[in-house]
Amino acid sequence: MDLDFNGDVATLDADLLQLPEVSPLAIKANPSVADKLFDQWLSLPETKLMVKSLISNAEAGGPLNISGASFSTNTGGNSSMPSMFPAVSTPPLSPRSSLGSPRVMKPRAGPSTLGSPLKLVNEPDKEVIPQFYFLDGRPASNELRERYLFIINQFFYGHPDGLQINDFKQVTKEICKLPSFFSSVLFRKMDSGGTGVVTRDSFVDYWINGNMLTKDITVQIYTILKQPEARFLVQEDFKPVLRELLASHPGLEFLQSTPEFQERYAETVIYRIFYYVNRAGNGRLTLRELKQSNLITAMQHADEEEDINKVLRYFSYEHFYVIYCKFWELDTDHDFLIDKENLIRYGNHALTYRIVDRIFSQVPRKFTCKVEGKMGYEDFVYFILSEEDKSSEPGLEYWFKCIDLDGNGVITRNEMQFFYEEQLHRMECMAQEPVLFEDILCQIVDMICPEDESYTTLRDLKGSKLSGSVFNILFNLNKFMAFETRDPFLIRQERENPHLTEWDRFAHREYIRLSMEEDADDASNGSADVWDESLEAPF
Repeated sequence: MDLDFNGDVATLDADLLQLPEVSPLAIKANPSVADKLFDQWLSLPETKLMVKSLISNAEAGGPLNISGASFSTNTGGNSSMPSMFPAVSTPPLSPRSSLGSPRVMKPRAGPSTLGSPLKLVNEPDKEVIPQFYFLDGRPASNELRERYLFIINQFFYGHPDGLQINDFKQVTKEICKLPSFFSSVLFRKMDSGGTGVVTRDSFVDYWINGNMLTKDITVQIYTILKQPEARFLVQEDFKPVLRELLASHPGLEFLQSTPEFQERYAETVIYRIFYYVNRAGNGRLTLRELKQSNLITAMQHADEEEDINKVLRYFSYEHFYVIYCKFWELDTDHDFLIDKENLIRYGNHALTYRIVDRIFSQVPRKFTCKVEGKMGYEDFVYFILSEEDKSSEPGLEYWFKCIDLDGNGVITRNEMQFFYEEQLHRMECMAQEPVLFEDILCQIVDMICPEDESYTTLRDLKGSKLSGSVFNILFNLNKFMAFETRDPFLIRQERENPHLTEWDRFAHREYIRLSMEEDADDASNGSADVWDESLEAPF
């Protein structure tokens, strides 16, 4: 019986050929080979018998038991299709080519890559990333630990019972590398039991085992100053450090006979620290704010410099003197509180009533003074630092809030005009040639160069070096006139000392003036010891 196959070879299921010796993928990839193999398979006697049997069963209406490539028939008792290759023979391996010839492969559990663009690639060894975050600080290396243990043993040699607080200043400076006026607060941190001594073991446990050694100095100072469970610093945390500074710094020895002014100096330093460093203005100084400030550098400078007045940032006694005397001049009844009428006299009546009203409405800053309609000393410190250095970042923010009447974050033309109207009226009363607001507005736009000329943002002001003068134009007549008639000599001085801020220059001028006034008063009284404490500034 001759069989003819008229089907399409391309549609032939290669698995039906029952050729375990040859991969079906190889047959599908080569249709001509499949055609020849199929023809040869059909010519086999076993194939003919199987096909005849299937046809007979079909004609008789019997079932065809087909499962995949296996046919269940009664012929020959064979359950599989005959193979064209002898069962005992194994075909030779094909030579490899760039196209990837098929080859006999033993069955394996893993996925096959024949005919697939995916290839198994040996995975590289995973890189082990060392730990880079430590909750309680990075532990010291063995080498660093041994080196510091040797130094610690030298300091504690001869002190088996430990060091007392008077002996701790050198340890603070040379081992901990901290300003010497941190010795007392550091001593109490280590002497948690209040025994009055710090042993060698307690020092090692706090400084080395507590991983303080590997922290940067900002984190060290922050950790030492703050309370154990707190996540920020408050003003009270700085008082122990300033008390020790007042007791030990050679530039502040003269204040030891007047403890009341020691306290005022310490308060003023703390207020200045929070004015510049605590940018959130909430009285909670965070580690982030401390890192972004220059406070640590100023502390180190104060520890190294014998003349405290050369430490212009925060610690200058002359700066404290100017602030306190300015407050004392305005506080006529010396109740340590000033009201609107007192503040309007500041700077020889330089400020307008409208800006003073805004200050006392507590828009730029909530007063710490609890007396209605009164400003306390801390509130005055914030005011004078902002007034005399309007170009500083906290100063710009202070006055921007004052001018921004509706609090929408921008200063409009109408808001500027509201404050300038009083300036214009004062110029007319003083027989000064008035400058129309339209001309002033053009001048302000040229000075600030805002992104949108219809309004001014805080960002615009911070990007201009003349922002402070803009505020002077709006509400400080004396500084506005001085700006219009700038002295070339003063301009040259500013260029020669660019590191000095407006506050530094103001404080220097005022200190000289106040000193001369005090010397003149002493000369007129005939003695430096004769003065009325209730009427004069207590200096």
